[in-house]
Amino acid sequence: MTEPLISARGISRSFQAGDETITVLRDVDIDIYPGEMVAIIGASGSGKSTLMNILGCLDRASSGTYSFSGKDVSDLEPDELAQLRREHFGFIFQRYQLLPDLDAVGNVEVPAIYAGAGRAARREHAKELLTQLGLDTRLDHRPSELSGGQQQRVSVARALMNGGEVILADEPTGALDSKSGEDLINLLLELNAKGHTIVMVTHDPKVAEHAHRIVEISDGRIISDTRKEDGASSRATIERPMKQAAGLGASFRRLTEAFNISLKAMLAHRTRSFLTMLGIIIGIASVVLVVALGNGSQEKVLENISSLGTNTITVRAGSGFGARDQGRIETLVPSDADALALMDLADSVSPAVSSSATVRYRNTEASASINGVSGDYFQVHAYETILGSAFGDEDIEGYTQVAVIDEDTEDTFFDEGTDPLGEVIFLGNVPVRVIGIVRSTGATFGPSSLNVWVPYTTAMARVSGQDNLSSIGVRVADDYDMDQAEVEITALLTARHGTKDFFLSNSDTIRETITSTTQTLTYLVAMIAVISLVVGGIGVMNIMLVSVTERTKEIGVRIAIGARRSDIVSQFLIEAVMVCLVGGVLGILGALTGGYLIEEFASSVRLSFSTTAIVVAFLSSTLIGVTFGFLPARNAARLDPVVALSRE
Repeated sequence: MTEPLISARGISRSFQAGDETITVLRDVDIDIYPGEMVAIIGASGSGKSTLMNILGCLDRASSGTYSFSGKDVSDLEPDELAQLRREHFGFIFQRYQLLPDLDAVGNVEVPAIYAGAGRAARREHAKELLTQLGLDTRLDHRPSELSGGQQQRVSVARALMNGGEVILADEPTGALDSKSGEDLINLLLELNAKGHTIVMVTHDPKVAEHAHRIVEISDGRIISDTRKEDGASSRATIERPMKQAAGLGASFRRLTEAFNISLKAMLAHRTRSFLTMLGIIIGIASVVLVVALGNGSQEKVLENISSLGTNTITVRAGSGFGARDQGRIETLVPSDADALALMDLADSVSPAVSSSATVRYRNTEASASINGVSGDYFQVHAYETILGSAFGDEDIEGYTQVAVIDEDTEDTFFDEGTDPLGEVIFLGNVPVRVIGIVRSTGATFGPSSLNVWVPYTTAMARVSGQDNLSSIGVRVADDYDMDQAEVEITALLTARHGTKDFFLSNSDTIRETITSTTQTLTYLVAMIAVISLVVGGIGVMNIMLVSVTERTKEIGVRIAIGARRSDIVSQFLIEAVMVCLVGGVLGILGALTGGYLIEEFASSVRLSFSTTAIVVAFLSSTLIGVTFGFLPARNAARLDPVVALSRE
């Protein structure tokens, strides 16, 4: 006698319901032979569907042994069970279980996708099957556009896609009208005649009468097993048009299809996808903009420092910036500047006296910084003279009431087209004649102000009335070491004053300090932006977990028709990565657009976009997708197919 295709011995199945254990199947023995058409009949709750799920490798028995084609399947791994379902079983579900986002052809070809079949071959075969089942005019219709009978025929075509050696039908006529139900039974009889082994579960005796063999189950036990005298098994050979493919080519095709499935899922739920990626968009845009703002601010500050003049050392009274004694110590005097000018290290030296006053020209008044300096000041600090000239030694010695102004001061007091040279302006009550204009450098820190420069002797005698200097600027010769210059200046002034009641600052020190501070602030704000990225990633994970819950039945269908765990992981992981990648691209575009608008409407703000920051942000979005998408993907892959299929 022919060996049984399916052999189950001592099958029991129990479920835990709280503290109670419910036994659904009890010591079931059954053999099913190739080509048979078997009906398993019983009342609702008798255990017939549970038995079919075990026979179809959708569920595992609590005890007993189950063999398919002589091979014990009890200890097979989930992917090995998936292979068994993919290669030998086809399922016809009572509620059709079609994937709503796919058309008829797309639904039918899903089993062949997991078999690694080529796209052209599987689509052609899917169309052929649907045409044979009378659905040639419904190939591009989605399930919602098909009647119940048409959906069930699509389900039959899907069961036959990979061959369907064994077709398991769970209440196949339960959701159909009498005409559609009769058509389906006739179709199953035709398939059985072609060699397909048919196992159907039903509670309807009229449906069961069409089978060659009727197995009745009650309270989890088989109470009868009747074979009709004319119920000979079919000896026809099953064709397998979709061969199981292996190797890198098949793996690549499955990965490509996982990408397509993920893309369709995203497009089918556009609002959800956008809300999911919104956190990523904000996080990526924040990171890129913050880094750009930090870089731009740093560049702007460094340019300002450079405009102060290179190799410049400034001597100030007191022990340091902000020290309590800074305003009280008045030991810097013009003779200190003269002594420094005699040193080999000095390229040029300028004493400086700083004060402020109301500047008046005709009917225009404005507050300005009054700087008493020497003619070398403009060389020390690299100012560019654009009109007239600076004052010289004779002006210093003669206490001449002349002034050099910057462009901002010129624009404030003189109308366009007016030549300011030779004009007299008043510094408080002191008249001075404008002899030169220098280009504004933006070198000052803090709020910008109008600047007027006069000989320091004039400032001390006629403007501020002080006899000490505010600072002395020393431009060090290009070939002289800055550190050595600081040592020598310190030694000279300490010797002159008898104590160190001054401090030095140079452009390099300021540059290093501001660079360090700017970088620290950039990193700090960037870390805040990174936190928003993490929050966005958690949002992705939460939405993907919700998505897994919403699509539990879809996952169950895919696992039932042969999807491996890796296929499910790939599908959901790719979806999470795509959400994050698209969010990353939109975030970068948003940052660039925002940067353009900021520079357009806020000219004082400079942004310097970093290619590295953009690349890192893009890679971060990928990493977030992988990291936060893995848990939902893994949860989806580990779903029990029979539990997933029963989820409403």
